[in-house]
Amino acid sequence: MMAEAAPRLLLRGISKRYAGVFANDGIDLNVAGGEIHALLGENGAGKSTLMKIVYGVVQPDQGRIEWQGTPVAIRTPAQARRLGIGMVFQHFSLFETLTVAENIALAMDERMPAGKLAARITEVSERYGLPVDPQRLTHGMSVGERQRVEIVRCLLQDPKLLIMDEPTSVLTPQAVRALFKTLRRLAAEGVSILYISHKLDEIRELCDVATVLRNGRVSGTAKPAQETNAGLARLMVGGDLKECSLAPRQADSVRLEIADLSLATADPFGTPLRQINLTVRGGEIVGIAGVSGNGQKELLAAISGESLCDQPGAVRICAVNAGRLNPARRRKIGLRFVPEERLGRGAVPAMSLADNCVLTGAGSGLVRRGLLKLRAARDFAGKTIAQFSVKCDGVSAPAESLSGGNLQKFIVGREIRLLPQVMLVAQPTWGVDVGASLLIRQALIDLRDAGTAVLVISEELDELFAICDRLSVMAGGRLSAAVPTADLAPETVGLWMTGAFDAASAADHHVAA
Repeated sequence: MMAEAAPRLLLRGISKRYAGVFANDGIDLNVAGGEIHALLGENGAGKSTLMKIVYGVVQPDQGRIEWQGTPVAIRTPAQARRLGIGMVFQHFSLFETLTVAENIALAMDERMPAGKLAARITEVSERYGLPVDPQRLTHGMSVGERQRVEIVRCLLQDPKLLIMDEPTSVLTPQAVRALFKTLRRLAAEGVSILYISHKLDEIRELCDVATVLRNGRVSGTAKPAQETNAGLARLMVGGDLKECSLAPRQADSVRLEIADLSLATADPFGTPLRQINLTVRGGEIVGIAGVSGNGQKELLAAISGESLCDQPGAVRICAVNAGRLNPARRRKIGLRFVPEERLGRGAVPAMSLADNCVLTGAGSGLVRRGLLKLRAARDFAGKTIAQFSVKCDGVSAPAESLSGGNLQKFIVGREIRLLPQVMLVAQPTWGVDVGASLLIRQALIDLRDAGTAVLVISEELDELFAICDRLSVMAGGRLSAAVPTADLAPETVGLWMTGAFDAASAADHHVAA
């Protein structure tokens, strides 16, 4: 680590209030040159607000900022970038209809010829182990691929301070290793890194120092390498956390069946599905692992009804041929869906939480004869907020005002409270703090114990091993057989992610029957 006479970034007494509530309350922070500094806290603890202040997105009500020993007032992100501050946001800010290169060009403060920029994108992305195609349209990219674009866009600006808000949420283990190698090299060269993550193992492995926020205030500091996960979690939540538990259970009848599903994709960068076979029974959780971009998005669309199949029986929900049914009709059968994109698909950003309940609960008593039952919707939203410990400003709060983890708890809770027969969940704990992760995982287990068929698609192997009865792997648009999780090793799953599961699938095919 390189030493400096003055800290790279110094915050003193930073406060920010929204609607009478302190998001940040007198926060002090000191980041040295070449230091990888973690910022920890529960969802809603004030981490993202503090980083937006540093990046010039919002202005503090009180306090001072010093940059390399000089007091500064950072009014805009452009000013922050000129100082040498770059930020990778948790929620993406990409234009769907533009290419990767066009999106990156919009964020560059200096103009660069298109050919030169494309070459730079390719060179930087490959050097950092985050390959992206500069000419690819963004709308067809998975969440993991979009995350790569955000990171590369920031690294192209050669920052002196790099702020990373949940940068590994949807990256593969291999990509995480490559990113860590890059971040360590950047730190060795004197770049400071402010690293926000809920993955405590990552914090302990990567970061030199951690500052912990709770309810908008600094609750403590720690050297992560000298702490346990439990110790860091206690600093975050102020107490011990209860682990979720998956007790053995006899599965019921088949609720979701996918039979010889092959589906082309109109997206030139998409992944066609090839002879997908899968069953999920009531009272079990089946997980699908795999590297982002291997057909998970297409499979989700085929099950949810966003993409229709040629054969009605290719997707069966509760013994009904659903392959040609639209999403609304599949919901009437009993399907509920938590998509990986919270804002825009899981919830309409500008609409209230109560109104967002109406959007997916139209067939569950919140709409009658075409008329909205607003009182029922508010009551439904209020009970969801209470049951799933959602931190927000009431049922009228717009979805976009919630932190990522709290919005995820609300969306998962909303779908669970709509009493699914089949629950389809994508990336259930992406960017969610350790306490909220345990709450969501236990809620899915409780749903399974109540007899619901649950299908989870996640890039978090630890999560899948913790909550799934059976596990399958997706690679190149193909799906392996679903094998009891107890019979699988993480190394086997990693091998299957390369597509090397034909022999294993044949040997274990009886397990999925």
